[in-house]
Amino acid sequence: MRLLNRSAGRLSRHRRGPLAGLVVVLLGLMMTGSLYAAFAPAQADQTQSSTDQVAAGRQLFLVGCAFCHGQNGEGVRTENGNQIGPSLVGVGAAAVDFQVGTGRMPMAQPGAQAPRKKPVYNDEEIAQLAAYVASLGPGPSVPTASDYSTAGMSDEERQAAIVRGGQIFLTNCTACHNFEGSGGAMPRGGYAPKIRGVDPKYIYEAMLTGPQAMDSFSNGDLSPEEKRDVIAYLGSLNEAPGYGGFGLGGLGPVSEGLFAWLVGLGSLVGFAVWIAAHTTRSTKKKVEA
Repeated sequence: MRLLNRSAGRLSRHRRGPLAGLVVVLLGLMMTGSLYAAFAPAQADQTQSSTDQVAAGRQLFLVGCAFCHGQNGEGVRTENGNQIGPSLVGVGAAAVDFQVGTGRMPMAQPGAQAPRKKPVYNDEEIAQLAAYVASLGPGPSVPTASDYSTAGMSDEERQAAIVRGGQIFLTNCTACHNFEGSGGAMPRGGYAPKIRGVDPKYIYEAMLTGPQAMDSFSNGDLSPEEKRDVIAYLGSLNEAPGYGGFGLGGLGPVSEGLFAWLVGLGSLVGFAVWIAAHTTRSTKKKVEA
């Protein structure tokens, strides 16, 4: 018993020693690091991969984008104060994915609006550019399929989403994009592009970031679910048959009215003139006889 008491007393004194706390902390840190390395190796690899993406994206940016947007994405102005390229700090990866993925950027030359064209960069390079621009400041990230797809919904839920999306679209979007999403003219040389048949991801990113003259609809203005509903409505337009026959591109009452005046009434007037001329010739022949 005396030996046991003496051993316990020695251990107690060692526990109260000045180095005991440091040893316990070091052991705890070693155990925590070992557990993290064992159970979360993928996250560590992902961090390294993101760093590599940012570095590769900066190299692409310096070659293809820095002339207009500056070497650090700060934007470029001329001596007269005209904006060549806006600042990209805080625009987020979603803006880059939209602009570069649809071929709008890089532009051949500054203009009122960047038209859609064949992309210059492949998917991997677009992801690298997006990662670099995202590192300049916090901004919207690239959405995933779960953000804009209705694939997991039942038919009833999908129809309800289409109805809600149609109401949102008719309230906020038809003034520029037409009631069928066929686009239209805008002031100062701009235009609202056709959004029928566009990849749902790009429609979501356009609502989120507001490219060109378009207003941005953040998640505070339109929730992710409401953006998804708008995309569901536009998808339903692609699937719906044209009940009215030849729709003239779905450009609305102006084009339809013009067609009615020029073709419809023009044909009737021409037919009436032909009838009148033919009747007059027949009457003259009868009188001479």
